[in-house]
Parts: sequence; C-alpha cells; structure tokens
Amino acid sequence: AGGAVAARAGLVGEGRVADVLIAVLFVLFAWWGSTGVILLMDGLPRWTFRFSLGGMTALALLGLYGLFATANMESRAGAYGAFASALLVWAWHELTFLLGVITGPRKDPCPPDASGWQRFRYATATVLHHELALFATLLVVVGLTYGAPNQVGTGTFLVLWTMRLSAKLNLFLGVRNFTSDFIPAHLRYLLSYFRMARLNPLMPVSLGAAGIVVVRLCGDALAADAALFVQVGRTIVATILGLAMLEHLFLVLPVPDDLLWRWALRGGHGSGAAPK
Repeated sequence: AGGAVAARAGLVGEGRVADVLIAVLFVLFAWWGSTGVILLMDGLPRWTFRFSLGGMTALALLGLYGLFATANMESRAGAYGAFASALLVWAWHELTFLLGVITGPRKDPCPPDASGWQRFRYATATVLHHELALFATLLVVVGLTYGAPNQVGTGTFLVLWTMRLSAKLNLFLGVRNFTSDFIPAHLRYLLSYFRMARLNPLMPVSLGAAGIVVVRLCGDALAADAALFVQVGRTIVATILGLAMLEHLFLVLPVPDDLLWRWALRGGHGSGAAPK
C-alpha cells in the first residue's frame, strides 16, 4: 500500500511539473508570436492598416467576451482562456498605438531646450490618449471579472499595463540600450523623448518590485496543496511578469533584443540609432 501511495504521489508530482512547464511554454510562445505578428502588421503597406485594425478589433471584442465567459471557470482551460483573451485585448492596444491611431495630442519632437517637468508634460502628451484608453480598458476588464474566481485575465492585463507604463517611464528617464527599430517611421518623433543613460533610479525599483511579485506567484503555484487551477494560473501570470522583467533588462544590458523578432521587423519600421 505504501508503495502504491508513493507511486501515485510521484505521478502527481510529475504531472504538476508538466503543467508548470506547459504553462510557461504556452506564455512564451504567445508572447513571442503575438509581438511578432503585431510588428509584422505594422510593417505592411499603409493600405493594409484598415484591414489589420478591423480584424484585430474583432479579436479584441472576442477577448472581452472571453474574459467574461471564463471568469467563473476554475480549471486549466479557464486559466488559458482568460490569459489568451487578455492578450487579444492588449494586442489591439499595441496595434492601434503602432499604427498611430491612438497615441496622443502631441505629434512633434521634443524641443531641444525642454527639460524637467516641461519635458515630462510634452512626453505625456505624445501618449496621453493611448494611456487613457489602456486605463479605461483595465477598468472594463476588472468590471467583467469582478468578484469571480478566475482572475488570470485581469492579472495578465494588469501586469502588462503596469510594466509597460514602467518601461515608458524608464525610457523617459534614460536607459542604456534601446532598439529604435521597434518604432515605425510615423512615430519616430517619440525617440526624441527617450534618453540614453547607464542606469536611472526607477529601473532597480521596477525590477525589484516585479521580482518580489514573481517569487510570490511562483510560491503559490508550487505549493504542495495548490489546486491545478491555482498552479496553472499563477504560473501564467508569473511567466508574463518575468518576460516583462526581461524586456526591462533588455533596456539596461547590451543585448540585441530585436533578434527575437527580426523576421517581423520589416517594411515601415525603418532604421536609425537611438537618441544620445
């Protein structure tokens, strides 16, 4: 009997490890693939933009419905469905920004003599509408899942929103490494608001805070008594947060992060050096 119990425990343990690895790989592929597709669509001829935007809008609406439909699903499928739904909604915002549809009221380079709060106000004006749209969508996502047991989608969108805002602030304050190929030609005025610096005070805070959350999520996922839904859900959110940390590290390490999406960086992205 003891041997049978031990064998079953071993099988359960192996199954739990497999669930964690599958969740990590799923998020990795979704992150890499969705980013590449968005970059690829942005690099297509301008006449295709309306079709790309129309298709992505339909997918974003499907994503909102998916968040609502999976809110009460405490299962492996529910966790994956909520994550995929949140990613579709996020991708719509990424595309509308890169296409220049939702950015901000200011579309001019930063004046050379601007500094301090004036420079910050100018920079904020370049992305104000985008940030307001993101925040409004976050409220919608929270509303769709409020009080429900499945918060994977909300957690995913919250992580993406928080870490993207952190990345923008770090770019404004100054980072060591920035690949300007990610900025399409019609948005290259944004480069004038970024700074090159070895390190800024916000970066360690961003990475440290995110690291603490990742450790906590991993602890919940790997707990011996964690339910399958909790295990998969926490792993998904921890992985997307870890990838957001990796994107932050790309900003401070001399690593050519554009190699991950070289296949998608074509057409209208253009080339050019990051600002000094």
